[in-house]
Amino acid sequence: MKRIAIMYVFFGIAFLFGMDVKPWSKALEKLTPQERHVIVDKGTEMPFSGQYVNMAQEGVYRCKVCGQVLYRSSDKFSSHCGWPSFDDAVSGAIKELPDPDGQRIEIVCSRCGAHLGHVFRGEGLTAKNVRYCVNSVSLQFDKKEDNATQQPLAKAYFAGGCFWGVEYYLEKLKGVKEVASGYMGGDEQNPTYELVSSHKTGHYEAVEVVYDPAVISYETLAKMFFEIHDPTQTDGQGPDLGSQYRSAVFVNNIQERQTIEKLIAILERKGLKIATQVLEAKPFYKAEASHQDHYERRGTTPYCHRRIKRFD
Repeated sequence: MKRIAIMYVFFGIAFLFGMDVKPWSKALEKLTPQERHVIVDKGTEMPFSGQYVNMAQEGVYRCKVCGQVLYRSSDKFSSHCGWPSFDDAVSGAIKELPDPDGQRIEIVCSRCGAHLGHVFRGEGLTAKNVRYCVNSVSLQFDKKEDNATQQPLAKAYFAGGCFWGVEYYLEKLKGVKEVASGYMGGDEQNPTYELVSSHKTGHYEAVEVVYDPAVISYETLAKMFFEIHDPTQTDGQGPDLGSQYRSAVFVNNIQERQTIEKLIAILERKGLKIATQVLEAKPFYKAEASHQDHYERRGTTPYCHRRIKRFD
């Protein structure tokens, strides 16, 4: 009965995180009580007790539950905090959530939702200024990185009004690994929501889309972007008015620019006067944790974004 109760707890958590429990339910059953305390119940192992605190071998760190590659040894550093620390993660592998304590940011595996630890920014410990503080029991070290993880993911940047709605639609596309809400286009470093809303930084509310080019093309992403907001509105998006809500695409290279210009030409031939700006990509600053996965966490849908089919 105890084992069944534990599985029900896991299934409930899996539902909340959108996990497909079938591929890794057996791995969950094999967790030790300590591993279950951390991974399922979101506990924390004792500092300096984990086997990977001082690990210096080359390789990758996988999720203990589903096996997804989360971190590379090249991004591991000694923070002297008592837990394994990394200043970067594999693109799309980590999901950030507001912690119930209202102060910290929890990190979980983006594939199965297993609890990993917390992420901290602004400590100045490395050049990247980020510390992923991870419990050793949530990880499985692998000396060899498989070929699948070596295939590079790509990033695309779009601004189309409130970033909550753009994130909501783009993250549902197959091949999209992660969508983050943030700020782009201005000159202020590390802007806050309040600063951007003051219209003094020049930033747009934008999203960073991490995607697999082998599964979904940049053009498919861009088409969806043009269909989920009004690219003809010049002063914002719907009821959200202001410079930070204007429509824009931030391109990384000439190929992306040509794709966007081609799609704009198609829409203008259909009689639309496109206001979307095509701008060079600038540093992207991830927004506060409270702005990530807004609609998913609340179980609601966008109020100022809806899809209108515009391409054949």
